[in-house]
Order: sequence, then C-alpha cells, then structure tokens
Amino acid sequence: MPLALFDLDNTLLNGDSDYAWGLYLCAIGAVDAADHRSRHEQYYKDYVAGVLDINEFLEFQLKSLAENSTDVLKQWREDYLTQQIEPMIEHSAIALINQHREQGHDLVVITATNSFITKPIAERLGIPTLIATEPESINGQFTGKVNGTPCFQSGKVEKLTDWISKNKYNLTNSWFYSDSYNDLPLLLEVDNPVVTNPDEKLATVASEKGWPVLHLFSNLPSNLIPHY
Repeated sequence: MPLALFDLDNTLLNGDSDYAWGLYLCAIGAVDAADHRSRHEQYYKDYVAGVLDINEFLEFQLKSLAENSTDVLKQWREDYLTQQIEPMIEHSAIALINQHREQGHDLVVITATNSFITKPIAERLGIPTLIATEPESINGQFTGKVNGTPCFQSGKVEKLTDWISKNKYNLTNSWFYSDSYNDLPLLLEVDNPVVTNPDEKLATVASEKGWPVLHLFSNLPSNLIPHY
C-alpha cells in the first residue's frame, strides 16, 4: 500500500508540540521560565531559518526528561495534551488523514520532536505508526541523550529508510506533507510532496518546483488531497 507520511508540528497540528511542551513546563514551574522561553525562542528561529544545531537543541529539549521521574512526566504529559495539544487539532487535519485512510494508504507521522511527547499525539490523530527522535532511557529513566539518529533533516530520511526496510514497504506512490524547509530532503524522496502551511523558504522551493501548497487551516476544499 502507498505510504502517507505527515510531519506533525505546524503541519497536522496548528502549532508546535515541542514549543508547547516548553510553555507547559514554564507554566507549572518545572523550569526557569525566563531562561527557557528565551533559549527556546532562539532555537525556534534557528529551526525556521534552517540553521538549527540539532544536537545542541536536543540536549536542551531532553534535559527536563532526565531531571524528572517517568511517572511525574507522564502525569504532566496528560495535562499538557489536554491544555496545549487538543486546541491545536482542527477538523481539517483529521479530514485530510481520513481521506488518505479511505484510499487505503498506510499512515505515518514522522517528526523531529521526541517520541515521549508525540506518541500520544499520533494516537490521538488515529495514526498507528510514529517515526520520531527517540530519547534514551535506561532502567525506565530518561538520560537526556538521544537513542540513535535524530529524526531531523537527512536523519528523517535515514530513519524512514530503516523503517521501510524492516517493514517491507517502499516509497512508490508515497505522499509526504510538511511545512518546513528542514524537511526538504524527504520531500525530494517521495512521489507526491505536498507543502503544507509552509515557511517562507519552503514556499519558495515549492513555487520553483511546482509542488502543490496546502494551507490546511484556512479556506479549504472538501477534497484536501491535491491532484497530480
């Protein structure tokens, strides 16, 4: 079956799940709010510009997982999903997912954000497969390190290639939806790239290549899947 691959943040979600996790931690006093917001905003600017140092960012991002017990983190995550994520899920995103499901496509979320945050979001969206950055865990406790390759830029292609090989899929007639210039390596690999709610740099590439652009959160047709 063809694969329908979806980036998560600012693609299926009307917002950024990782940034929202940081805001949640600030709100409950789990991190120093002023320092955390300042650093995260700079990392986000670097991400949009396509110059993010992913290893430096992940050291920052995963620190809160290492500093707290898994039981506490899971409790926080439940509150975060209700407070931060549910408002980001819009009918249009669910409709797009359902259109691919109805066509018999196999659905995958592929995201740079770590799996501790994103696994329940993918489940909430009804997407059974998640490929994400994996935080290292030893004896049930997060270490603050990454297990394997970060699922970012070319690393996203690497992790998808590994998953495809293990699960006997291929990219024939595949789809990939993304908002970010950082996902250009994977957009170039699929047969049906769809630029979705794009940042400025990716919108420029889409215009040059004639790729369809889907603004998922405004003025939508009833059939969301572009025709090639």
